[in-house]
Amino acid sequence: MDGIREAEYKNIGVLRVLKEASLRNPSRFFSSSSVAKLIRPSINGTSAARNSIIHGFRSSHRHHHKDFYKPSLRSLSTTAVSACKDNEGLKLLVTAGPHAQKMVGIWLFASAAWVFSMVVLGGVTRLTRSGLSMTDWKFTGSLPPLSDEDWLIEFEKYKRSPEYNRVNKAMSIEDFKFIYWMEYAHRMWGRALGLMFALPFSYFLRKGYITLRLGVKLSGLFALGAGQGLIGWWMVKSGLEEPASEFAQPRVSPYRLAAHLTSAFVIYCGLFWTALSVVMPEPPTESVTWVHGAARVKRLALPVSIVVGITAISGAFVAGNDAGHAFNTFPKMGDSWIPDDIFSMKPLMRNFFENTSTVQLDHRILATATLASIGGLWLATRKLDIHPAVRSLIGSTLGMAALQVTLGISTLLSYVPVSLGSAHQAGALTLLTLMILLNHTVRRPSISLLKSLPVGKPT
Repeated sequence: MDGIREAEYKNIGVLRVLKEASLRNPSRFFSSSSVAKLIRPSINGTSAARNSIIHGFRSSHRHHHKDFYKPSLRSLSTTAVSACKDNEGLKLLVTAGPHAQKMVGIWLFASAAWVFSMVVLGGVTRLTRSGLSMTDWKFTGSLPPLSDEDWLIEFEKYKRSPEYNRVNKAMSIEDFKFIYWMEYAHRMWGRALGLMFALPFSYFLRKGYITLRLGVKLSGLFALGAGQGLIGWWMVKSGLEEPASEFAQPRVSPYRLAAHLTSAFVIYCGLFWTALSVVMPEPPTESVTWVHGAARVKRLALPVSIVVGITAISGAFVAGNDAGHAFNTFPKMGDSWIPDDIFSMKPLMRNFFENTSTVQLDHRILATATLASIGGLWLATRKLDIHPAVRSLIGSTLGMAALQVTLGISTLLSYVPVSLGSAHQAGALTLLTLMILLNHTVRRPSISLLKSLPVGKPT
């Protein structure tokens, strides 16, 4: 008797799923006999019920609407797993229901988008040479100058910096206000992100929306975000020191700039991946054949993602060494393919991080390798039997990679204008976003979902 009652409760959940799906076409989405066919087997066993529900739903769906079945990222697999309360392999990050899942997902996607905007704003701040305008730092921040006297005090602080004495000796206070506001906006935007993340996080914890596993992940990302402010000041402080050579322009350490940008990328990737895991606990798949195809794509996508990440980090060293203002020709670097001084520094490893010629050459090679590897991924998967959404995503990634290379060349040939330079930095993060989405989409489904999938390709 208890088994029958438990099956009836599960049938109620299935009926709710079917009712929501039928709203797309209420007139003839499925017949009453199809519903009975789905519900009746639940009494005989949970496993049989799950398989009958999922396979019967798809069969009925395709029988009555062959033109309606269009596989996409919104796969029925996620809905089916939610309805059946799977406990084999699937560990939900949010277990308080669909509403909680939606709310937490929106919050995490918004946080990731905020970090994306922080990266772009940081690029604009660097390209306008505004990053060294504020010569002190407080963790909690402070009010901006509100009077002429306050502005004069801040300007006097800046006048004691190497950048003013070597580069901006003729700067007026109005020009100083512009670069000050740029740096101030970048810092305060980061602090606002901290509040925007912490307040909903506390609310969702109190409501019980967040599991322990998700809470630990988000706490780690929040700690890394808080540390990002310290890394930023550590970077700026290196630019406030006198350069070793009297002919060198003051600039931040390329190592610290790379650490700052890499940390931002890690935070962004962590937030975006976690948001995807919350709203899409199962990958989009409709058959075992597509699962096998996704596994092959995954083996190729992971090393390609590593190449994309290394190329993005190498861009930080290009920025830190102002390498974009040298060799503004393409495809050659000046009059030669490879400059003569690429190994002029000792020890040898310094050239890859501090030598302007070597840093730019490395970035060119890595960018070419990135485009070639993504192109190879696209070619290698053309004949694979994979989900249409995965195929579309690979094509989009290839298009973005081609656009990013075009932006990089245009930025170089135009002597790094602010508009193109910031677009190129945003393009790097967009390409990384697509690679994250691809890796997340082709991950392995849970055991219970695998058991429920038909062997053949959906028609």
